[in-house]
Parts: sequence; C-alpha cells; structure tokens
Amino acid sequence: MRVFFAILVCKLLRFIGKLVGKGSSLPGKYALKICPDVLGRVKLPPCIIAVTGSNGKTSTVEMIAAILRAGGKTVVYNEEGSNQIEGVTTLILGSSTLGGKMRADVLLLESDERYARRSFQWFHPTHFVITNLYRDQLTRNGHPEWVYNAILPAIHPETTLVLNADDPLVSCFAENHEKVKWFGLDRCSISSAEHRGVYHDGARCPVCCGRMEYDWYHYEHIGQYHCADCGHHRHETDFAVTALDLEAGKLTLDGETEISLAFKSIYNVYNILAAWSVCALAGVDRGTMASVINNYILKNGRMVQFTLGHHHGTLLTSKHENSVAYDTNLGYIRNTKEPCEVLMIVDAISRKYFTGETSWLWDIDFDLLDCEQVKKIVLCGKYVNDLAMRFDYTRIPAERIACYDTVPQAAQALAEEAGDEALYVVTCFSDRDKLLDLVEKEAV
Repeated sequence: MRVFFAILVCKLLRFIGKLVGKGSSLPGKYALKICPDVLGRVKLPPCIIAVTGSNGKTSTVEMIAAILRAGGKTVVYNEEGSNQIEGVTTLILGSSTLGGKMRADVLLLESDERYARRSFQWFHPTHFVITNLYRDQLTRNGHPEWVYNAILPAIHPETTLVLNADDPLVSCFAENHEKVKWFGLDRCSISSAEHRGVYHDGARCPVCCGRMEYDWYHYEHIGQYHCADCGHHRHETDFAVTALDLEAGKLTLDGETEISLAFKSIYNVYNILAAWSVCALAGVDRGTMASVINNYILKNGRMVQFTLGHHHGTLLTSKHENSVAYDTNLGYIRNTKEPCEVLMIVDAISRKYFTGETSWLWDIDFDLLDCEQVKKIVLCGKYVNDLAMRFDYTRIPAERIACYDTVPQAAQALAEEAGDEALYVVTCFSDRDKLLDLVEKEAV
C-alpha cells in the first residue's frame, strides 16, 4: 500500500506542479517520505541508461532520447533536467502505473554526479555514460577527484560503463570493472602537442601521482596520455571520431559515417560521440543514428539566437564555476573569425545556492578573446568588478572593454550602437533569461 500511495501522491503533486509551472522535484521528495525504498519496488524497463559527468549531461541525454525514439523505442527521460534523487523519483513514479510498472522501453536518466549513489541505491543502470570530470562548482564539489569518489559507489558490477577514453580521471572507473566500452577522439586538426589553458589538471597521473605524458591534447587535459610510472594510459576505443574539421563543421564516426555539425564546438563533438556510442550498444542502427544527429540542433536552450538593436546575437551557455565550459565557448568565438562583440554576464553565480566566490574566473583563459575580430567586450552584472579585475590581467587592451552594473544597462548600450557586428553572449543558466527577456529571440 505504501508504494501505491507514494505513486498516487507523486502523480497528484506532479499534476498540480505542471499547472503552476513547478514541481519536478517536490513530488518525488514527498513520495520518498511515504516509501523510502519505492524505487526498488517499481518494475523498471529492461534498458536503463544513465549519463553523468561535469559537462554535457543534458545535451547528451537529449540526443540519446532523440536517437532512441527514431529507432522506435519508447523513452522516458528527465527533460526538465531535475537530476537528483527527488527529480528522478518524480520522473519514474510519474511514468508508472498505480500498480508500480513503468510504461517505457528505455528509462534514460541525467544524473547529478554528486548524488548518483543515492539515485542508484535501489536499482542500477544497464548502461552508465560518464562524459568527463573537470573543475566544476568548487564551492559545492571540491576537486574533480572528490567527484570521482562520489560517483564510484553508484557503479554496479553488472552495469556496462561507457567511458570517455580521452579523460585520464574518467578512465579510472574501468579499474576492476569487466564491462567497459570506450569512446574517444583520434588525433585530428584541433589536436596539439602543447597544453593550452590557465592550469593543467592532467599533469599528474590520477592513479599514482606520477608525471603524466601526453602525445597530444584535444583541449585542457583531454587527449592521448600515459603514465611512465604506473602505466595508466588512454585505452583503445570501441567508438571514435576518426576525422574532424571543426572549421568546416564535419566529423567522421568510426571511419565511415560523416556528420555535419550545426554547432562547431568540441563539446558538441564529444556529446555526439557519447550519444552515438550508447545508442549503438542499445541496438540502434547506424543509418538511424546518423540521420538524427546530422546537423542536430539542441532544444535545451544551451545555444539561443536573438536580435538586439542592429546586432544578430548568439547566447552560448557557459556554466558558472566551470572554467572548461567558458574556455570552450571562448575558443568557439575565436574560431569563428568574424567581426564581433562579446557580452559577459556574471550576475548570480548559481540558481541552487548563494555564493559570492569568484576565484573560478581566474581559471578561465580570457586571452582567447585577444584576437582581431573581437572588436569590443562588454562586462556586466553584480560581479562586474570581479570580471573587470580579471580582465586587467589579460593582454586585451582596456579601451576595448566596457563595464555596466546591470544587464539592462548593458543591453541598452548594445541596442543603441550603430554597428551591426555579430554579438556573442557568454553566461550561465542563472543569468541568461535576464538578457533573453530584453531581446527578440529568433526561431531556429
């Protein structure tokens, strides 16, 4: 009876929540109070795919869902992005009958890396994709090795791990685990023999702390690596991007399937590769996968196009407290090679908790914007002075930088400009709507 009442309460609260535009976590919270082990009592689908990691979870899950549905599967996944145990409970019970049976072929879960061990306490995924581990929300998460240790208890011996072979810390999850599949990017046009970035978290081996040696880097500490002391190394891949031309927006998967990129970002390449890998393992044919991800445009708001005055704008979501997310988008702007202006917004660091800690700004390689095509950089938000101080330590000339206290002030100044250069906005979900509410969004 407790299971029945937990499901009933969850469904009722979810219905009310949808009416008022809220409720992705609260229904699950109350269901767990009624029946703490309800997730162990519900009959789940035969295929359960989980995705976790510092970056790329939401985008990867969206693509996996699109591919599986095109392959004829009925998929339930947390489209709202509520990825802790309460949100997972809401999703599962909301998609179950009152008798406790889920109505789906595949349960697909984006899982918060810190709380995966709680979400999978009562059941375990058949496939577990781990995208990457970076410095991310240090106030909340500490160092990537701490996050690694938080994920570790969530891994079940019967789960097939789908791991990023190019990340030396992620590859450690394969130790003493029999079911592992690897994805990665072969050496290509973006690979470099030299490390690029403000810091180097791959300098030391995550297994023995010996000095890590790299044959090449794709970005940050992601690439072809090996430790001369203990032998920890990049594994041979089961699924790979075998050719990549970011400038042309083309990649080749497994040496035979060419894909066009709607968004020419290295992040997008890895997200596509992760989705391709796990969907292949789930039985979807190559033709179906290719037709879905070719020129795929994300629906989750990570990239939004708009008009502001004479400017055609593109908002690139860059997770606050995550320097790799920023560096990737700044690199994207640099590589466009078109005259542009850049708006940086740091007004609220997080939607989930309050912090005024901005040391993460010093981990971002803002010198990527020191290039001829970036004509002007506009800084704004509550932490504009922190941003301005950080930019004082770049090579970017001060006369190319303008500061405003609020987002509306910055938007008004840009709208009144006579120039029509492309405008790139770099900010987080916590701040993006403060700008998008002031502009004319364009249909994709």
